[in-house]
Amino acid sequence: MGIFAVLALPLLLFGISGIIYIYQSVRWLLSKSAVQNKVVVITDAISGLGKECSRVFHNGGARLVLCGRTWEKLEALYDALINVADPSTYAPKLILLDITDINCIRDVAKEIVNCYGCVDILINNASMKVKGAVQSISLELDKKIMDANYFGPITLTKAILPNMIARRTGQIVLINSIQGKIGIPFRAAYAASKHAAVGFFDCLRAEMEEFDISVSTVNPTFICSYHRQPAPGNWEASIWKFFFRKVAYGVHPVEVAEEVLRTVSSKKQEVLMANPIPRAAVYIRTFFPELFFAIVASGIREKQKTEEEN
Repeated sequence: MGIFAVLALPLLLFGISGIIYIYQSVRWLLSKSAVQNKVVVITDAISGLGKECSRVFHNGGARLVLCGRTWEKLEALYDALINVADPSTYAPKLILLDITDINCIRDVAKEIVNCYGCVDILINNASMKVKGAVQSISLELDKKIMDANYFGPITLTKAILPNMIARRTGQIVLINSIQGKIGIPFRAAYAASKHAAVGFFDCLRAEMEEFDISVSTVNPTFICSYHRQPAPGNWEASIWKFFFRKVAYGVHPVEVAEEVLRTVSSKKQEVLMANPIPRAAVYIRTFFPELFFAIVASGIREKQKTEEEN
C-alpha cells in the first residue's frame, strides 16, 4: 500500500502530462490543416515575427504571398523556406510593399490579389516603434508611426476586402500589441497608433459578420528575438517595476507565430499574449483606472529620481 501511494502521484502526473501533450499535438495538427491550400498574405514578412509566421504557415501547406520592403531579404526568406520545405508545398510569391507608402498600397493590393485570384487570410504584421518623451518626438515622426501602424494596415485591408466580400469568406488578422490596451509612458505615438488599430478592427469585426469574414487581433507583449533584461539603473526597470517588468522580457517570435496559426484555425476574435502581471495591468486599467494611473505615475517619479541621482 505504501509503495502504491508513493508511485501514484508520479504516475498521475505522467499520465496528465501525456494527455496534455497529445491534446496539444492534435490541436497543432488541426491548426496546420486549417490553412492547407489557403492563400495567406503576410506583411513585413522579412521581420523576425514575419519570418516565423511565414515558416509556420508554409509548413501548414498554405499558398503564401510574402510582402516586404526589401527584395533581397524577400529572396533570402524564399530560399530559406524552399530549402527546408516538403516538395509538395507551394512556392511563396514575393511582393514588394512599403506599408508606410500609403499612396502605393492600393496598386500593390491588386498585385497581391492577382497572385492567386483571391485572398483567404490577410495577416497584418507590419509595425514601427518609437520611444521617447512626448515633447521630444516630432509631429512628422508621429505621423510616420501612424502610417506604419494604422493607416497602412487599414488601407491594405480596405483594398483586399472587396475580394473577400464578393466571395463571402475570408479572415483578417491584426498582430497588434498589449499597448493597444494600455499606454506605457514614453511610447505615446506607438500606443496611440495601436489603440487606433484596435478600434478600427473591432468595428470591422462587427461589420464583416454578415459576409462570414472573421477578424482577429493578437496582442502580445514586447516581441523580442531573445529574452533581454533591463540594465541596472535603466529607467525601464523602474517604470515597469510593478506592472510592466515582464513586458520587457517579452515573447519570442516563434510563440507569437504559433499563436497566430491557432487563432486562424479557431477564428478566435481576440488574443492577449501576456504574463499574469501585464495581463492584470490591462484589467486594472479597465476597472480601477485611478489605481493604474497612480502606479504608472510612481514609476515616472522613480525614473526622475534615478536620473537626478546619476
